[in-house]
Amino acid sequence: MPGKYQAYPEYNHSGVEWLGKIPRDWKVLRGKFVFSEYGERSEFGDEILLSVSEYYGVKPRGDVIDEGDFLSRAESLVGYKKCKKNDLVMNIMLAWKCGLGVTKYDGIVSPAYSVFRFNEKASPDYMHYLLRTDIYTGHFKTRSTGVIDSRLRLYPDSFADVSLLLPPVTEQNSIANFLDHETAKIDTLIEKQQQLIKLLKEKRQAVISHAVTKGLNPNVSMRDSGVEWLGEVPEHWVVAQLKFNTVEMQTGPFGSQLHAEDYIDDGIPLVNPAHMADGKIVPDSKVSVDEETWHRLKRHQLFEGDLIFARRGELGRCAIVTKDQEGWLCGTGSLKAKLNDRLVPEYSYLLITSDGVVSELSLESKGSTMDNLNTETLGRVRLPVPPIDEQRKVLDYVNDVSGKFRNLIDKASAAIELMKERRTALISAAVTGKIDVRHHASHPAGSANTMMEHNNDF
Repeated sequence: MPGKYQAYPEYNHSGVEWLGKIPRDWKVLRGKFVFSEYGERSEFGDEILLSVSEYYGVKPRGDVIDEGDFLSRAESLVGYKKCKKNDLVMNIMLAWKCGLGVTKYDGIVSPAYSVFRFNEKASPDYMHYLLRTDIYTGHFKTRSTGVIDSRLRLYPDSFADVSLLLPPVTEQNSIANFLDHETAKIDTLIEKQQQLIKLLKEKRQAVISHAVTKGLNPNVSMRDSGVEWLGEVPEHWVVAQLKFNTVEMQTGPFGSQLHAEDYIDDGIPLVNPAHMADGKIVPDSKVSVDEETWHRLKRHQLFEGDLIFARRGELGRCAIVTKDQEGWLCGTGSLKAKLNDRLVPEYSYLLITSDGVVSELSLESKGSTMDNLNTETLGRVRLPVPPIDEQRKVLDYVNDVSGKFRNLIDKASAAIELMKERRTALISAAVTGKIDVRHHASHPAGSANTMMEHNNDF
C-alpha cells in the first residue's frame, strides 16, 4: 500500500523469547552494559523537584505532591537524589505502570526513586520511548518482587539485567526524532478533540441552565426574580427558598455516632460525597454497615426521590435516590433533603448543580479552609419553581438535548482513544523494529497523516 510503513529488509532472532525477531543490524544488551545507577544526594534541597508519572514521564512538580503519589509532603528536600538532563528516573514501585522516564531537566527526585545514566551505546530519547512501551512495562512486572500489585517493586539489580533493544546509535536518534515529530502531531489532534469536548460540555450546560431558569417559551412575559444570579424568570413562576419546598432536611450522623470500626464489607451502603457522580449514587462496598448499626442510625435512611448533597468540598455535588437505594444511609459527609410535591427531584438536581446556585452556596457556606454546607445554608437558596407540568416538559427537552450532546462528546472521546492507541502502536512498532522509519525520519513531513489514514499499519 503506497505510503504504508515498510518492514526492515532482514531480521534475526533476538535470542530473547519476549522480544522475538529484530532487524539484522540491531543488538540486544543487558541494561548493566548500557547504563549505571547514580545515587548522588542533594546537599541543600534547593534544586527543582521532579515528579515521575505514567502519563507524562518526568516533569517539575515544585512543592506539590501529585494525588496518588505515594510520597507525602516533605519538610525538607535535603538528601533527595540528584539527576541531570537525559538521566533515566524510575519509581521502582510503579515501573510496571510506566512510572519511569528520561528527564529533560536537572533536578532532584524522591530518595525512593532510582536514577540511571546512559553510556555511549544508548540515545536517551530512544530509551525513553523504548522503556515506556507495553512490551517493556509488561516485562518489568514479571521481574518485580511482591505479592500484590500495590507492593510490586523493580529493584535496580533486576532492572540492570533487562535485555535492551539497541539499534546503532545514529538509528536510535533517527527513531527518536521521528517519534518526537509524529507524537507531537498526534498530541495536537488529541488536544483539539479535548477542547471540543470542553466546549460541548459548556454549551450543553448553558442550554440546560437556560431551560431550567427561563423555561421553553421565548415569548412568555418575564419579571425580575429578585435574585442576582437568576435575573428574569417567567412571570407565572414562583421564586422561593428551598426550605419552603422540602418536607425535611437533615445532615448525616456525626463522627461520634459512626466510627471506622463500624464499617464492614458488602453491608448496607453509606453515601458520602465520593459516592455521588453525575447525579447518581455509586456505592463503595467497603463503606457499609451491618443491620445492628443500621438500626441505630435508621433516622438517616434514604428514600426514593430524596436528594443527597455533599456537605464539604465540591458544593452543588448531589444525587437523586432511586427505588433500589431506599434504606441506604446518609453518610457523615452528606446532607439529605426530602422534597414536597412542588418540585420534581430531577428538575431540582439540574437547578442545584447549575453555576448560579453553586456560586450562591459557596458565598453562603461556612468554613475557613473549605466550603461547608448545612441545612440552614442550603435551605436559604432561592430557586425558580415552575408548575409541575412545565418542569416535566423542561426535563423531556433537557434529556433530548443532553442525548445529542452526549453523542457528539462520545464521538470525540472515541476519536481520542483511537489516536492514543495509534500513538502507542506507532511508538512500539518503531522502537522494536517492526517498521523501518529511517526514511521517514529524514523526511518527516506528512508522515503523521499517513499514520492516521492506515489503521492496520502496525
